[in-house]
Amino acid sequence: MPPPVPPKSNAGKTWGIVGAIAGVVVIGGIASAVAFSGGGGGGGGATGPKYRVTVPQTLADGSYTLSKDISQQAGTSVPHDGANEHGITAVGGQYGSGTKSLVMVGLYGTIDNPRTTVEHAIRGMKDDARTDVAVPEKEFTPSGGGGPLTCGVDVRQEAGQKITMAFCVWADASTSVNVAQTDTADLSKDPRSVDLQEFADTAGKIRQEVTKPLDTASA
Repeated sequence: MPPPVPPKSNAGKTWGIVGAIAGVVVIGGIASAVAFSGGGGGGGGATGPKYRVTVPQTLADGSYTLSKDISQQAGTSVPHDGANEHGITAVGGQYGSGTKSLVMVGLYGTIDNPRTTVEHAIRGMKDDARTDVAVPEKEFTPSGGGGPLTCGVDVRQEAGQKITMAFCVWADASTSVNVAQTDTADLSKDPRSVDLQEFADTAGKIRQEVTKPLDTASA
């Protein structure tokens, strides 16, 4: 039997806990992306970084509102240099939209091979005894335009509770971002029922909003 929906009096607390769990998983994935060995050959270092990742007050055309900036936590967890990434700065935020909690964690610097970064970020998220792959990752093209995103669904076991978490990851020669979403109203929903194309469309909007030219003022 699925667990009951948290009472309204505890909804905020539960939402915060779920968001924190998602944040830990996503930060771990981004950190692993830099820590893993391998990569190279992408040519990112030839021209240097051109973009950075910001933490706006809202995401996806205002659908999500920032509840906590986790840039400091991400910065202390993610290595500054790796075999495939160099001169890295990590930032992130936890956002809310009703019963939904969305975590965005990004890094920017020089990335030699973006595909390697994406693969290692996903590997880092699921390389945990409490996390199972529910819907294997594959590429989706956002309806709003832009390059493909790699998205999937994981299920996290936490204190006897199954938490369904949809995610999308992308990277280029300057940036890599991972977004993950959970919903406290239906933590144990069937992972196969998640509309990943819809989430990829949302992630596509987020990509446009958080990626800024490196020489512009902070958002």
